[in-house]
Amino acid sequence: MRNYPYKNYDPRAALAAEARAVLEQAANAAMADGSLPQAALPAFITETPADAKNGDVAANLAMAGARVWRMPPRRIAEAIAAHLDLPARTGVFDRVEVAGPGFINFYASLSWLTGVVFAATMDAQYGRTDAGKGKRYNVEFVSANPTGPMHMGNARGGALGDGIAACLEWAGYDVTREFYINDAGNQIEKFGKSLAIRYLQLFKGEDACPLPEECYQGADIIAHAKAFAAEHGDAYVDGDFEALKAAIVAKALPENIAGLERDLAKYRIEYDVWFHESGLHKTGAVQAVVDKLLQSGACYRAEDGAVMYKSAQYSAKYGVANKRKDGEDEAKDEVLVRANGVPTYFAADIAYHYNKLAERGFEKAIDVWGADHHGHVARMKGAMDAIGLDGERLDIVLMQMVNLMRDGQPVRMSKRTGKAITLTDLLDEVPIDSARFFFNMREANSTLDFDLDLAARNDSENPVYYVQYAHARICTMLKKLAEEGIEYAGPKAWAGYAFPEESEQALIRLVANFPGEIAAAAARYDPARITRYCTDVAAAFHRFYGACRIRGAAAQACQARLALCLAARGVIRSILTMFKISVPESM
Repeated sequence: MRNYPYKNYDPRAALAAEARAVLEQAANAAMADGSLPQAALPAFITETPADAKNGDVAANLAMAGARVWRMPPRRIAEAIAAHLDLPARTGVFDRVEVAGPGFINFYASLSWLTGVVFAATMDAQYGRTDAGKGKRYNVEFVSANPTGPMHMGNARGGALGDGIAACLEWAGYDVTREFYINDAGNQIEKFGKSLAIRYLQLFKGEDACPLPEECYQGADIIAHAKAFAAEHGDAYVDGDFEALKAAIVAKALPENIAGLERDLAKYRIEYDVWFHESGLHKTGAVQAVVDKLLQSGACYRAEDGAVMYKSAQYSAKYGVANKRKDGEDEAKDEVLVRANGVPTYFAADIAYHYNKLAERGFEKAIDVWGADHHGHVARMKGAMDAIGLDGERLDIVLMQMVNLMRDGQPVRMSKRTGKAITLTDLLDEVPIDSARFFFNMREANSTLDFDLDLAARNDSENPVYYVQYAHARICTMLKKLAEEGIEYAGPKAWAGYAFPEESEQALIRLVANFPGEIAAAAARYDPARITRYCTDVAAAFHRFYGACRIRGAAAQACQARLALCLAARGVIRSILTMFKISVPESM
């Protein structure tokens, strides 16, 4: 079955390719008989019109050729249309029209509509394409600081990154999901100091051991300190402070990382790789990258011994990385290794991306970052050029903030804890299905208002419920019909059916868009495109179901409409499954 003609079938792409072929043939024929002057064919666009009334494919060949053929576009279009020989080819077009200033609009034939339904019902993998050609892409997302719980930005980043990875997989890429554990550097130093002081406070009191403002203040730090004290008692109270820090971090950090894994698994996110920043330091990878940059001249040693990176020289290609407090651009060199010999976070970040692109050989590294990291984009892409790689192989998806809303008002604190709402707080309050769907309803670069009340509703006002209900409605209908002895008998049972109803054709045309929507979402790293599309399919199915009888229809019409129901169900099921959202068969 996997070798049948519709494997990796994209109906829209096939239609556009056929339109291009017949247009080129017709234009050459028109030039051959003198209807058009002899000239090289211009570049032109074939696309799906926004309104089906304007056809299934629209081409701007006539407008694009106005300068080449030195004629009004409308006359060019008419000359080309007169030489189109649609029946002589595959028969996927029913007719062609010249519209407006010279658009050439093609209308699909019954055979194309039939092919869409056949492909969508016969292949559980319908929607997948081989556009990615198996290229290896790394998608790194969430990568929350392991010193504390995950926040709303991590919740959005998790759904977004997993959605991007899913779209890429369906578009034919070989995808690795990765979490970068920042278990080295200043934040771990601060984590250890915070834990150690909280531990000492348990025995000496807060007045004797005040916690500096720059330390982590969360209740989780106190909980770790109490757990450490329960295990070790006062054994570290009068000992070396650095030894205490090392011991308490050695216990707390793995627990936090395990907690991240546990919470993300609850969120239905499974990573292929958990990459430790500390490993880059232990293996000498950070120093090796610094040495490489020094050898190439991208870095130099300052008078105090610090290693400085010529950031402005390499980041300018991608935008200026730094701004002064007054908002003006500022070009400056940056420290990679401090005078005391300790590498900066930036040095480790360069080594990490070098590892992904050079050592592990990914074609692309895609990072999902919060919008507050926008200034780091040019720095990182420029650094890839500086290290001998192509900065265009690193793509950054910047994600705007999330506003939690209840009763139309912003919500910032958890009812349970009185603290900032975490990922676990959110998942205690709203279904995981809603969270994953809602976080992928807006483009990453748009601020997202997350309506907690709407996410918890079990009615059609909730977008994910609306989509799930369409799937369940089809399943329930098929079950009831089967109980009455009406079952789908395969494509031969509806061969030649003309799909005359507008709601039938509208649904088929939406089903036809699925592979193209996946390809576009993958290319633009935009899974929100797919949630919108899925909602449109559900709406089109509900309209079709309300307008067209299945039970009581003539045998051929009944079978054709059953096929169309199966096609719509398959598309919805595939989208919900790829986004790891449950697919109910009854509601």
